[in-house]
Amino acid sequence: MEIKEQIVQGQCCLGIELGSTRIKAVLIGADHAPIASGDYGWENRLEGGYWTYHMEDVWTGLQTAYANLKEDVKSRYGVELTALKAMGFSAMMHGYLPLDGAGELLAPFRTWRNTTTGQAAAALTERFSFNIPQRWSIAHLYQAMLNGEEHVKDIVYLTTLAGYVHYKLTGRKVLGVGEASGMFPIDSKTRDYDQGMVDSFDALAAQMGYPWKLRDILPQVLCAGDEAGALTQEGAKLLDPTGALKPGVPLAPPEGDAGTGMAATNAVAMRTGNVSAGTSVFAMIVLEQPLSKVYPEIDMVTTPDGAPVAMVHCNNCTNEINAWAQVFKGFLEALGQKPDMNQIFTAMFQSAQAGQADGGGLMLYNYLSGEPITNLEEGRPLLARTPEAVLNFPNFMRVQLYSALATLKIGLDILSQEQVKVDRLLGHGGFFKTPVVGQKILAAAAGAPVSVMKTAGEGGPWGMALLCAYMVGRDEGESLEHYLDHKVFAGQEVSTQTPEAADQEGFAQFLAHYTQALAVERSAVEHL
Repeated sequence: MEIKEQIVQGQCCLGIELGSTRIKAVLIGADHAPIASGDYGWENRLEGGYWTYHMEDVWTGLQTAYANLKEDVKSRYGVELTALKAMGFSAMMHGYLPLDGAGELLAPFRTWRNTTTGQAAAALTERFSFNIPQRWSIAHLYQAMLNGEEHVKDIVYLTTLAGYVHYKLTGRKVLGVGEASGMFPIDSKTRDYDQGMVDSFDALAAQMGYPWKLRDILPQVLCAGDEAGALTQEGAKLLDPTGALKPGVPLAPPEGDAGTGMAATNAVAMRTGNVSAGTSVFAMIVLEQPLSKVYPEIDMVTTPDGAPVAMVHCNNCTNEINAWAQVFKGFLEALGQKPDMNQIFTAMFQSAQAGQADGGGLMLYNYLSGEPITNLEEGRPLLARTPEAVLNFPNFMRVQLYSALATLKIGLDILSQEQVKVDRLLGHGGFFKTPVVGQKILAAAAGAPVSVMKTAGEGGPWGMALLCAYMVGRDEGESLEHYLDHKVFAGQEVSTQTPEAADQEGFAQFLAHYTQALAVERSAVEHL
């Protein structure tokens, strides 16, 4: 009855995240716990040489996820969802969404997955003395300039997927600082774009004859807690075509999936970190001090409240595991069974524990797309073995899990050499849904204890809902760190796995062979 009353009174917060394979909406009550959810499955497409999503799919997906959330509310509590205390949108970070003066796309959306900006990323990294990854919006923009693409001169607004949705629903051209840090470098002192680098890029654009300046076309940067506009009448109808949702809901700054992951794992304080493992995998470590030099494998981004974060981002994680799960489903169906996907994933993950520590000599690359950390512009999923390797199901699954985190480990090893200290590392995302197994593999990769909270499966959309709750519910001057520590995660149920020597040694052996055999993967890209 208490939750029902909160819904009727419009006292709940809503977070919606557009992930790589799923758009998910999570509604939370006054105690910050999820009370209802809805989702929609979707997939990127490779069109014209770019990984993309169509904008009609964005709106179909958002409307369906929201409709499913409303249905969940009605079935659980017997009331209709019409009002909210606050809401916010997050999405996969980076990418390229250039808009004209009417707010229409000038070129198809280019996602984070594209590895077509190597020339621009290298040139900007050298110019700024700051690592600019290929995924970042500024790399996409500069590459389009170098390519002489006709639309660039007409850009009025350049944003990310989260920023685009927010703009369409509120009319505001803003981004949360964490999401903005994946577009262009942020100065953590000012919590805004680095002005020296802005000036440097403007000089480049002027030399090439472009009429705009960077700050004219980039979103305004906001921090966690700032109000980022309100849901317009048109926006409310766009999200909920039934007309039941009332306009005027305050919106939190739109964030990236990295920022919402930090919020969802209470990893915004110094010496904390989290690993989000789903379609892609990334580790975020909040730094005490800057790194000693620029590393192409390490991205410098920020928390949702602007603190510096070292990010190791890899394009590929669970896609091969998901693909093989479908193969095993088909096999069971061929035997006349009606398989449950949750049972299939659980069996796959648990079987990995019985595999040999090094995976029995099997070699697996899960590269569906390119992987900048290992200098591959394209990917080819690949399973290889020597005649003496031991091919069985436990070893096969062991190397599936190792492969999902292998590229991440290359980046984590750099942070370890830099003496970056981590007091707690929290895992979230689909890789950790099966208890213990994913945690143990990550602990072996990171050489540090890995914790998972009961809410780990909720991930980003729940983190976005928490940022909304912080905006409307914090005390005067209360930091995000304090709010999460004392009002959200106090007493939270946590399970922790410490690294086991055998797993660490086995992973190290696998990784040595993995890096040595990268030439095989490169050859597959070239010839397959």
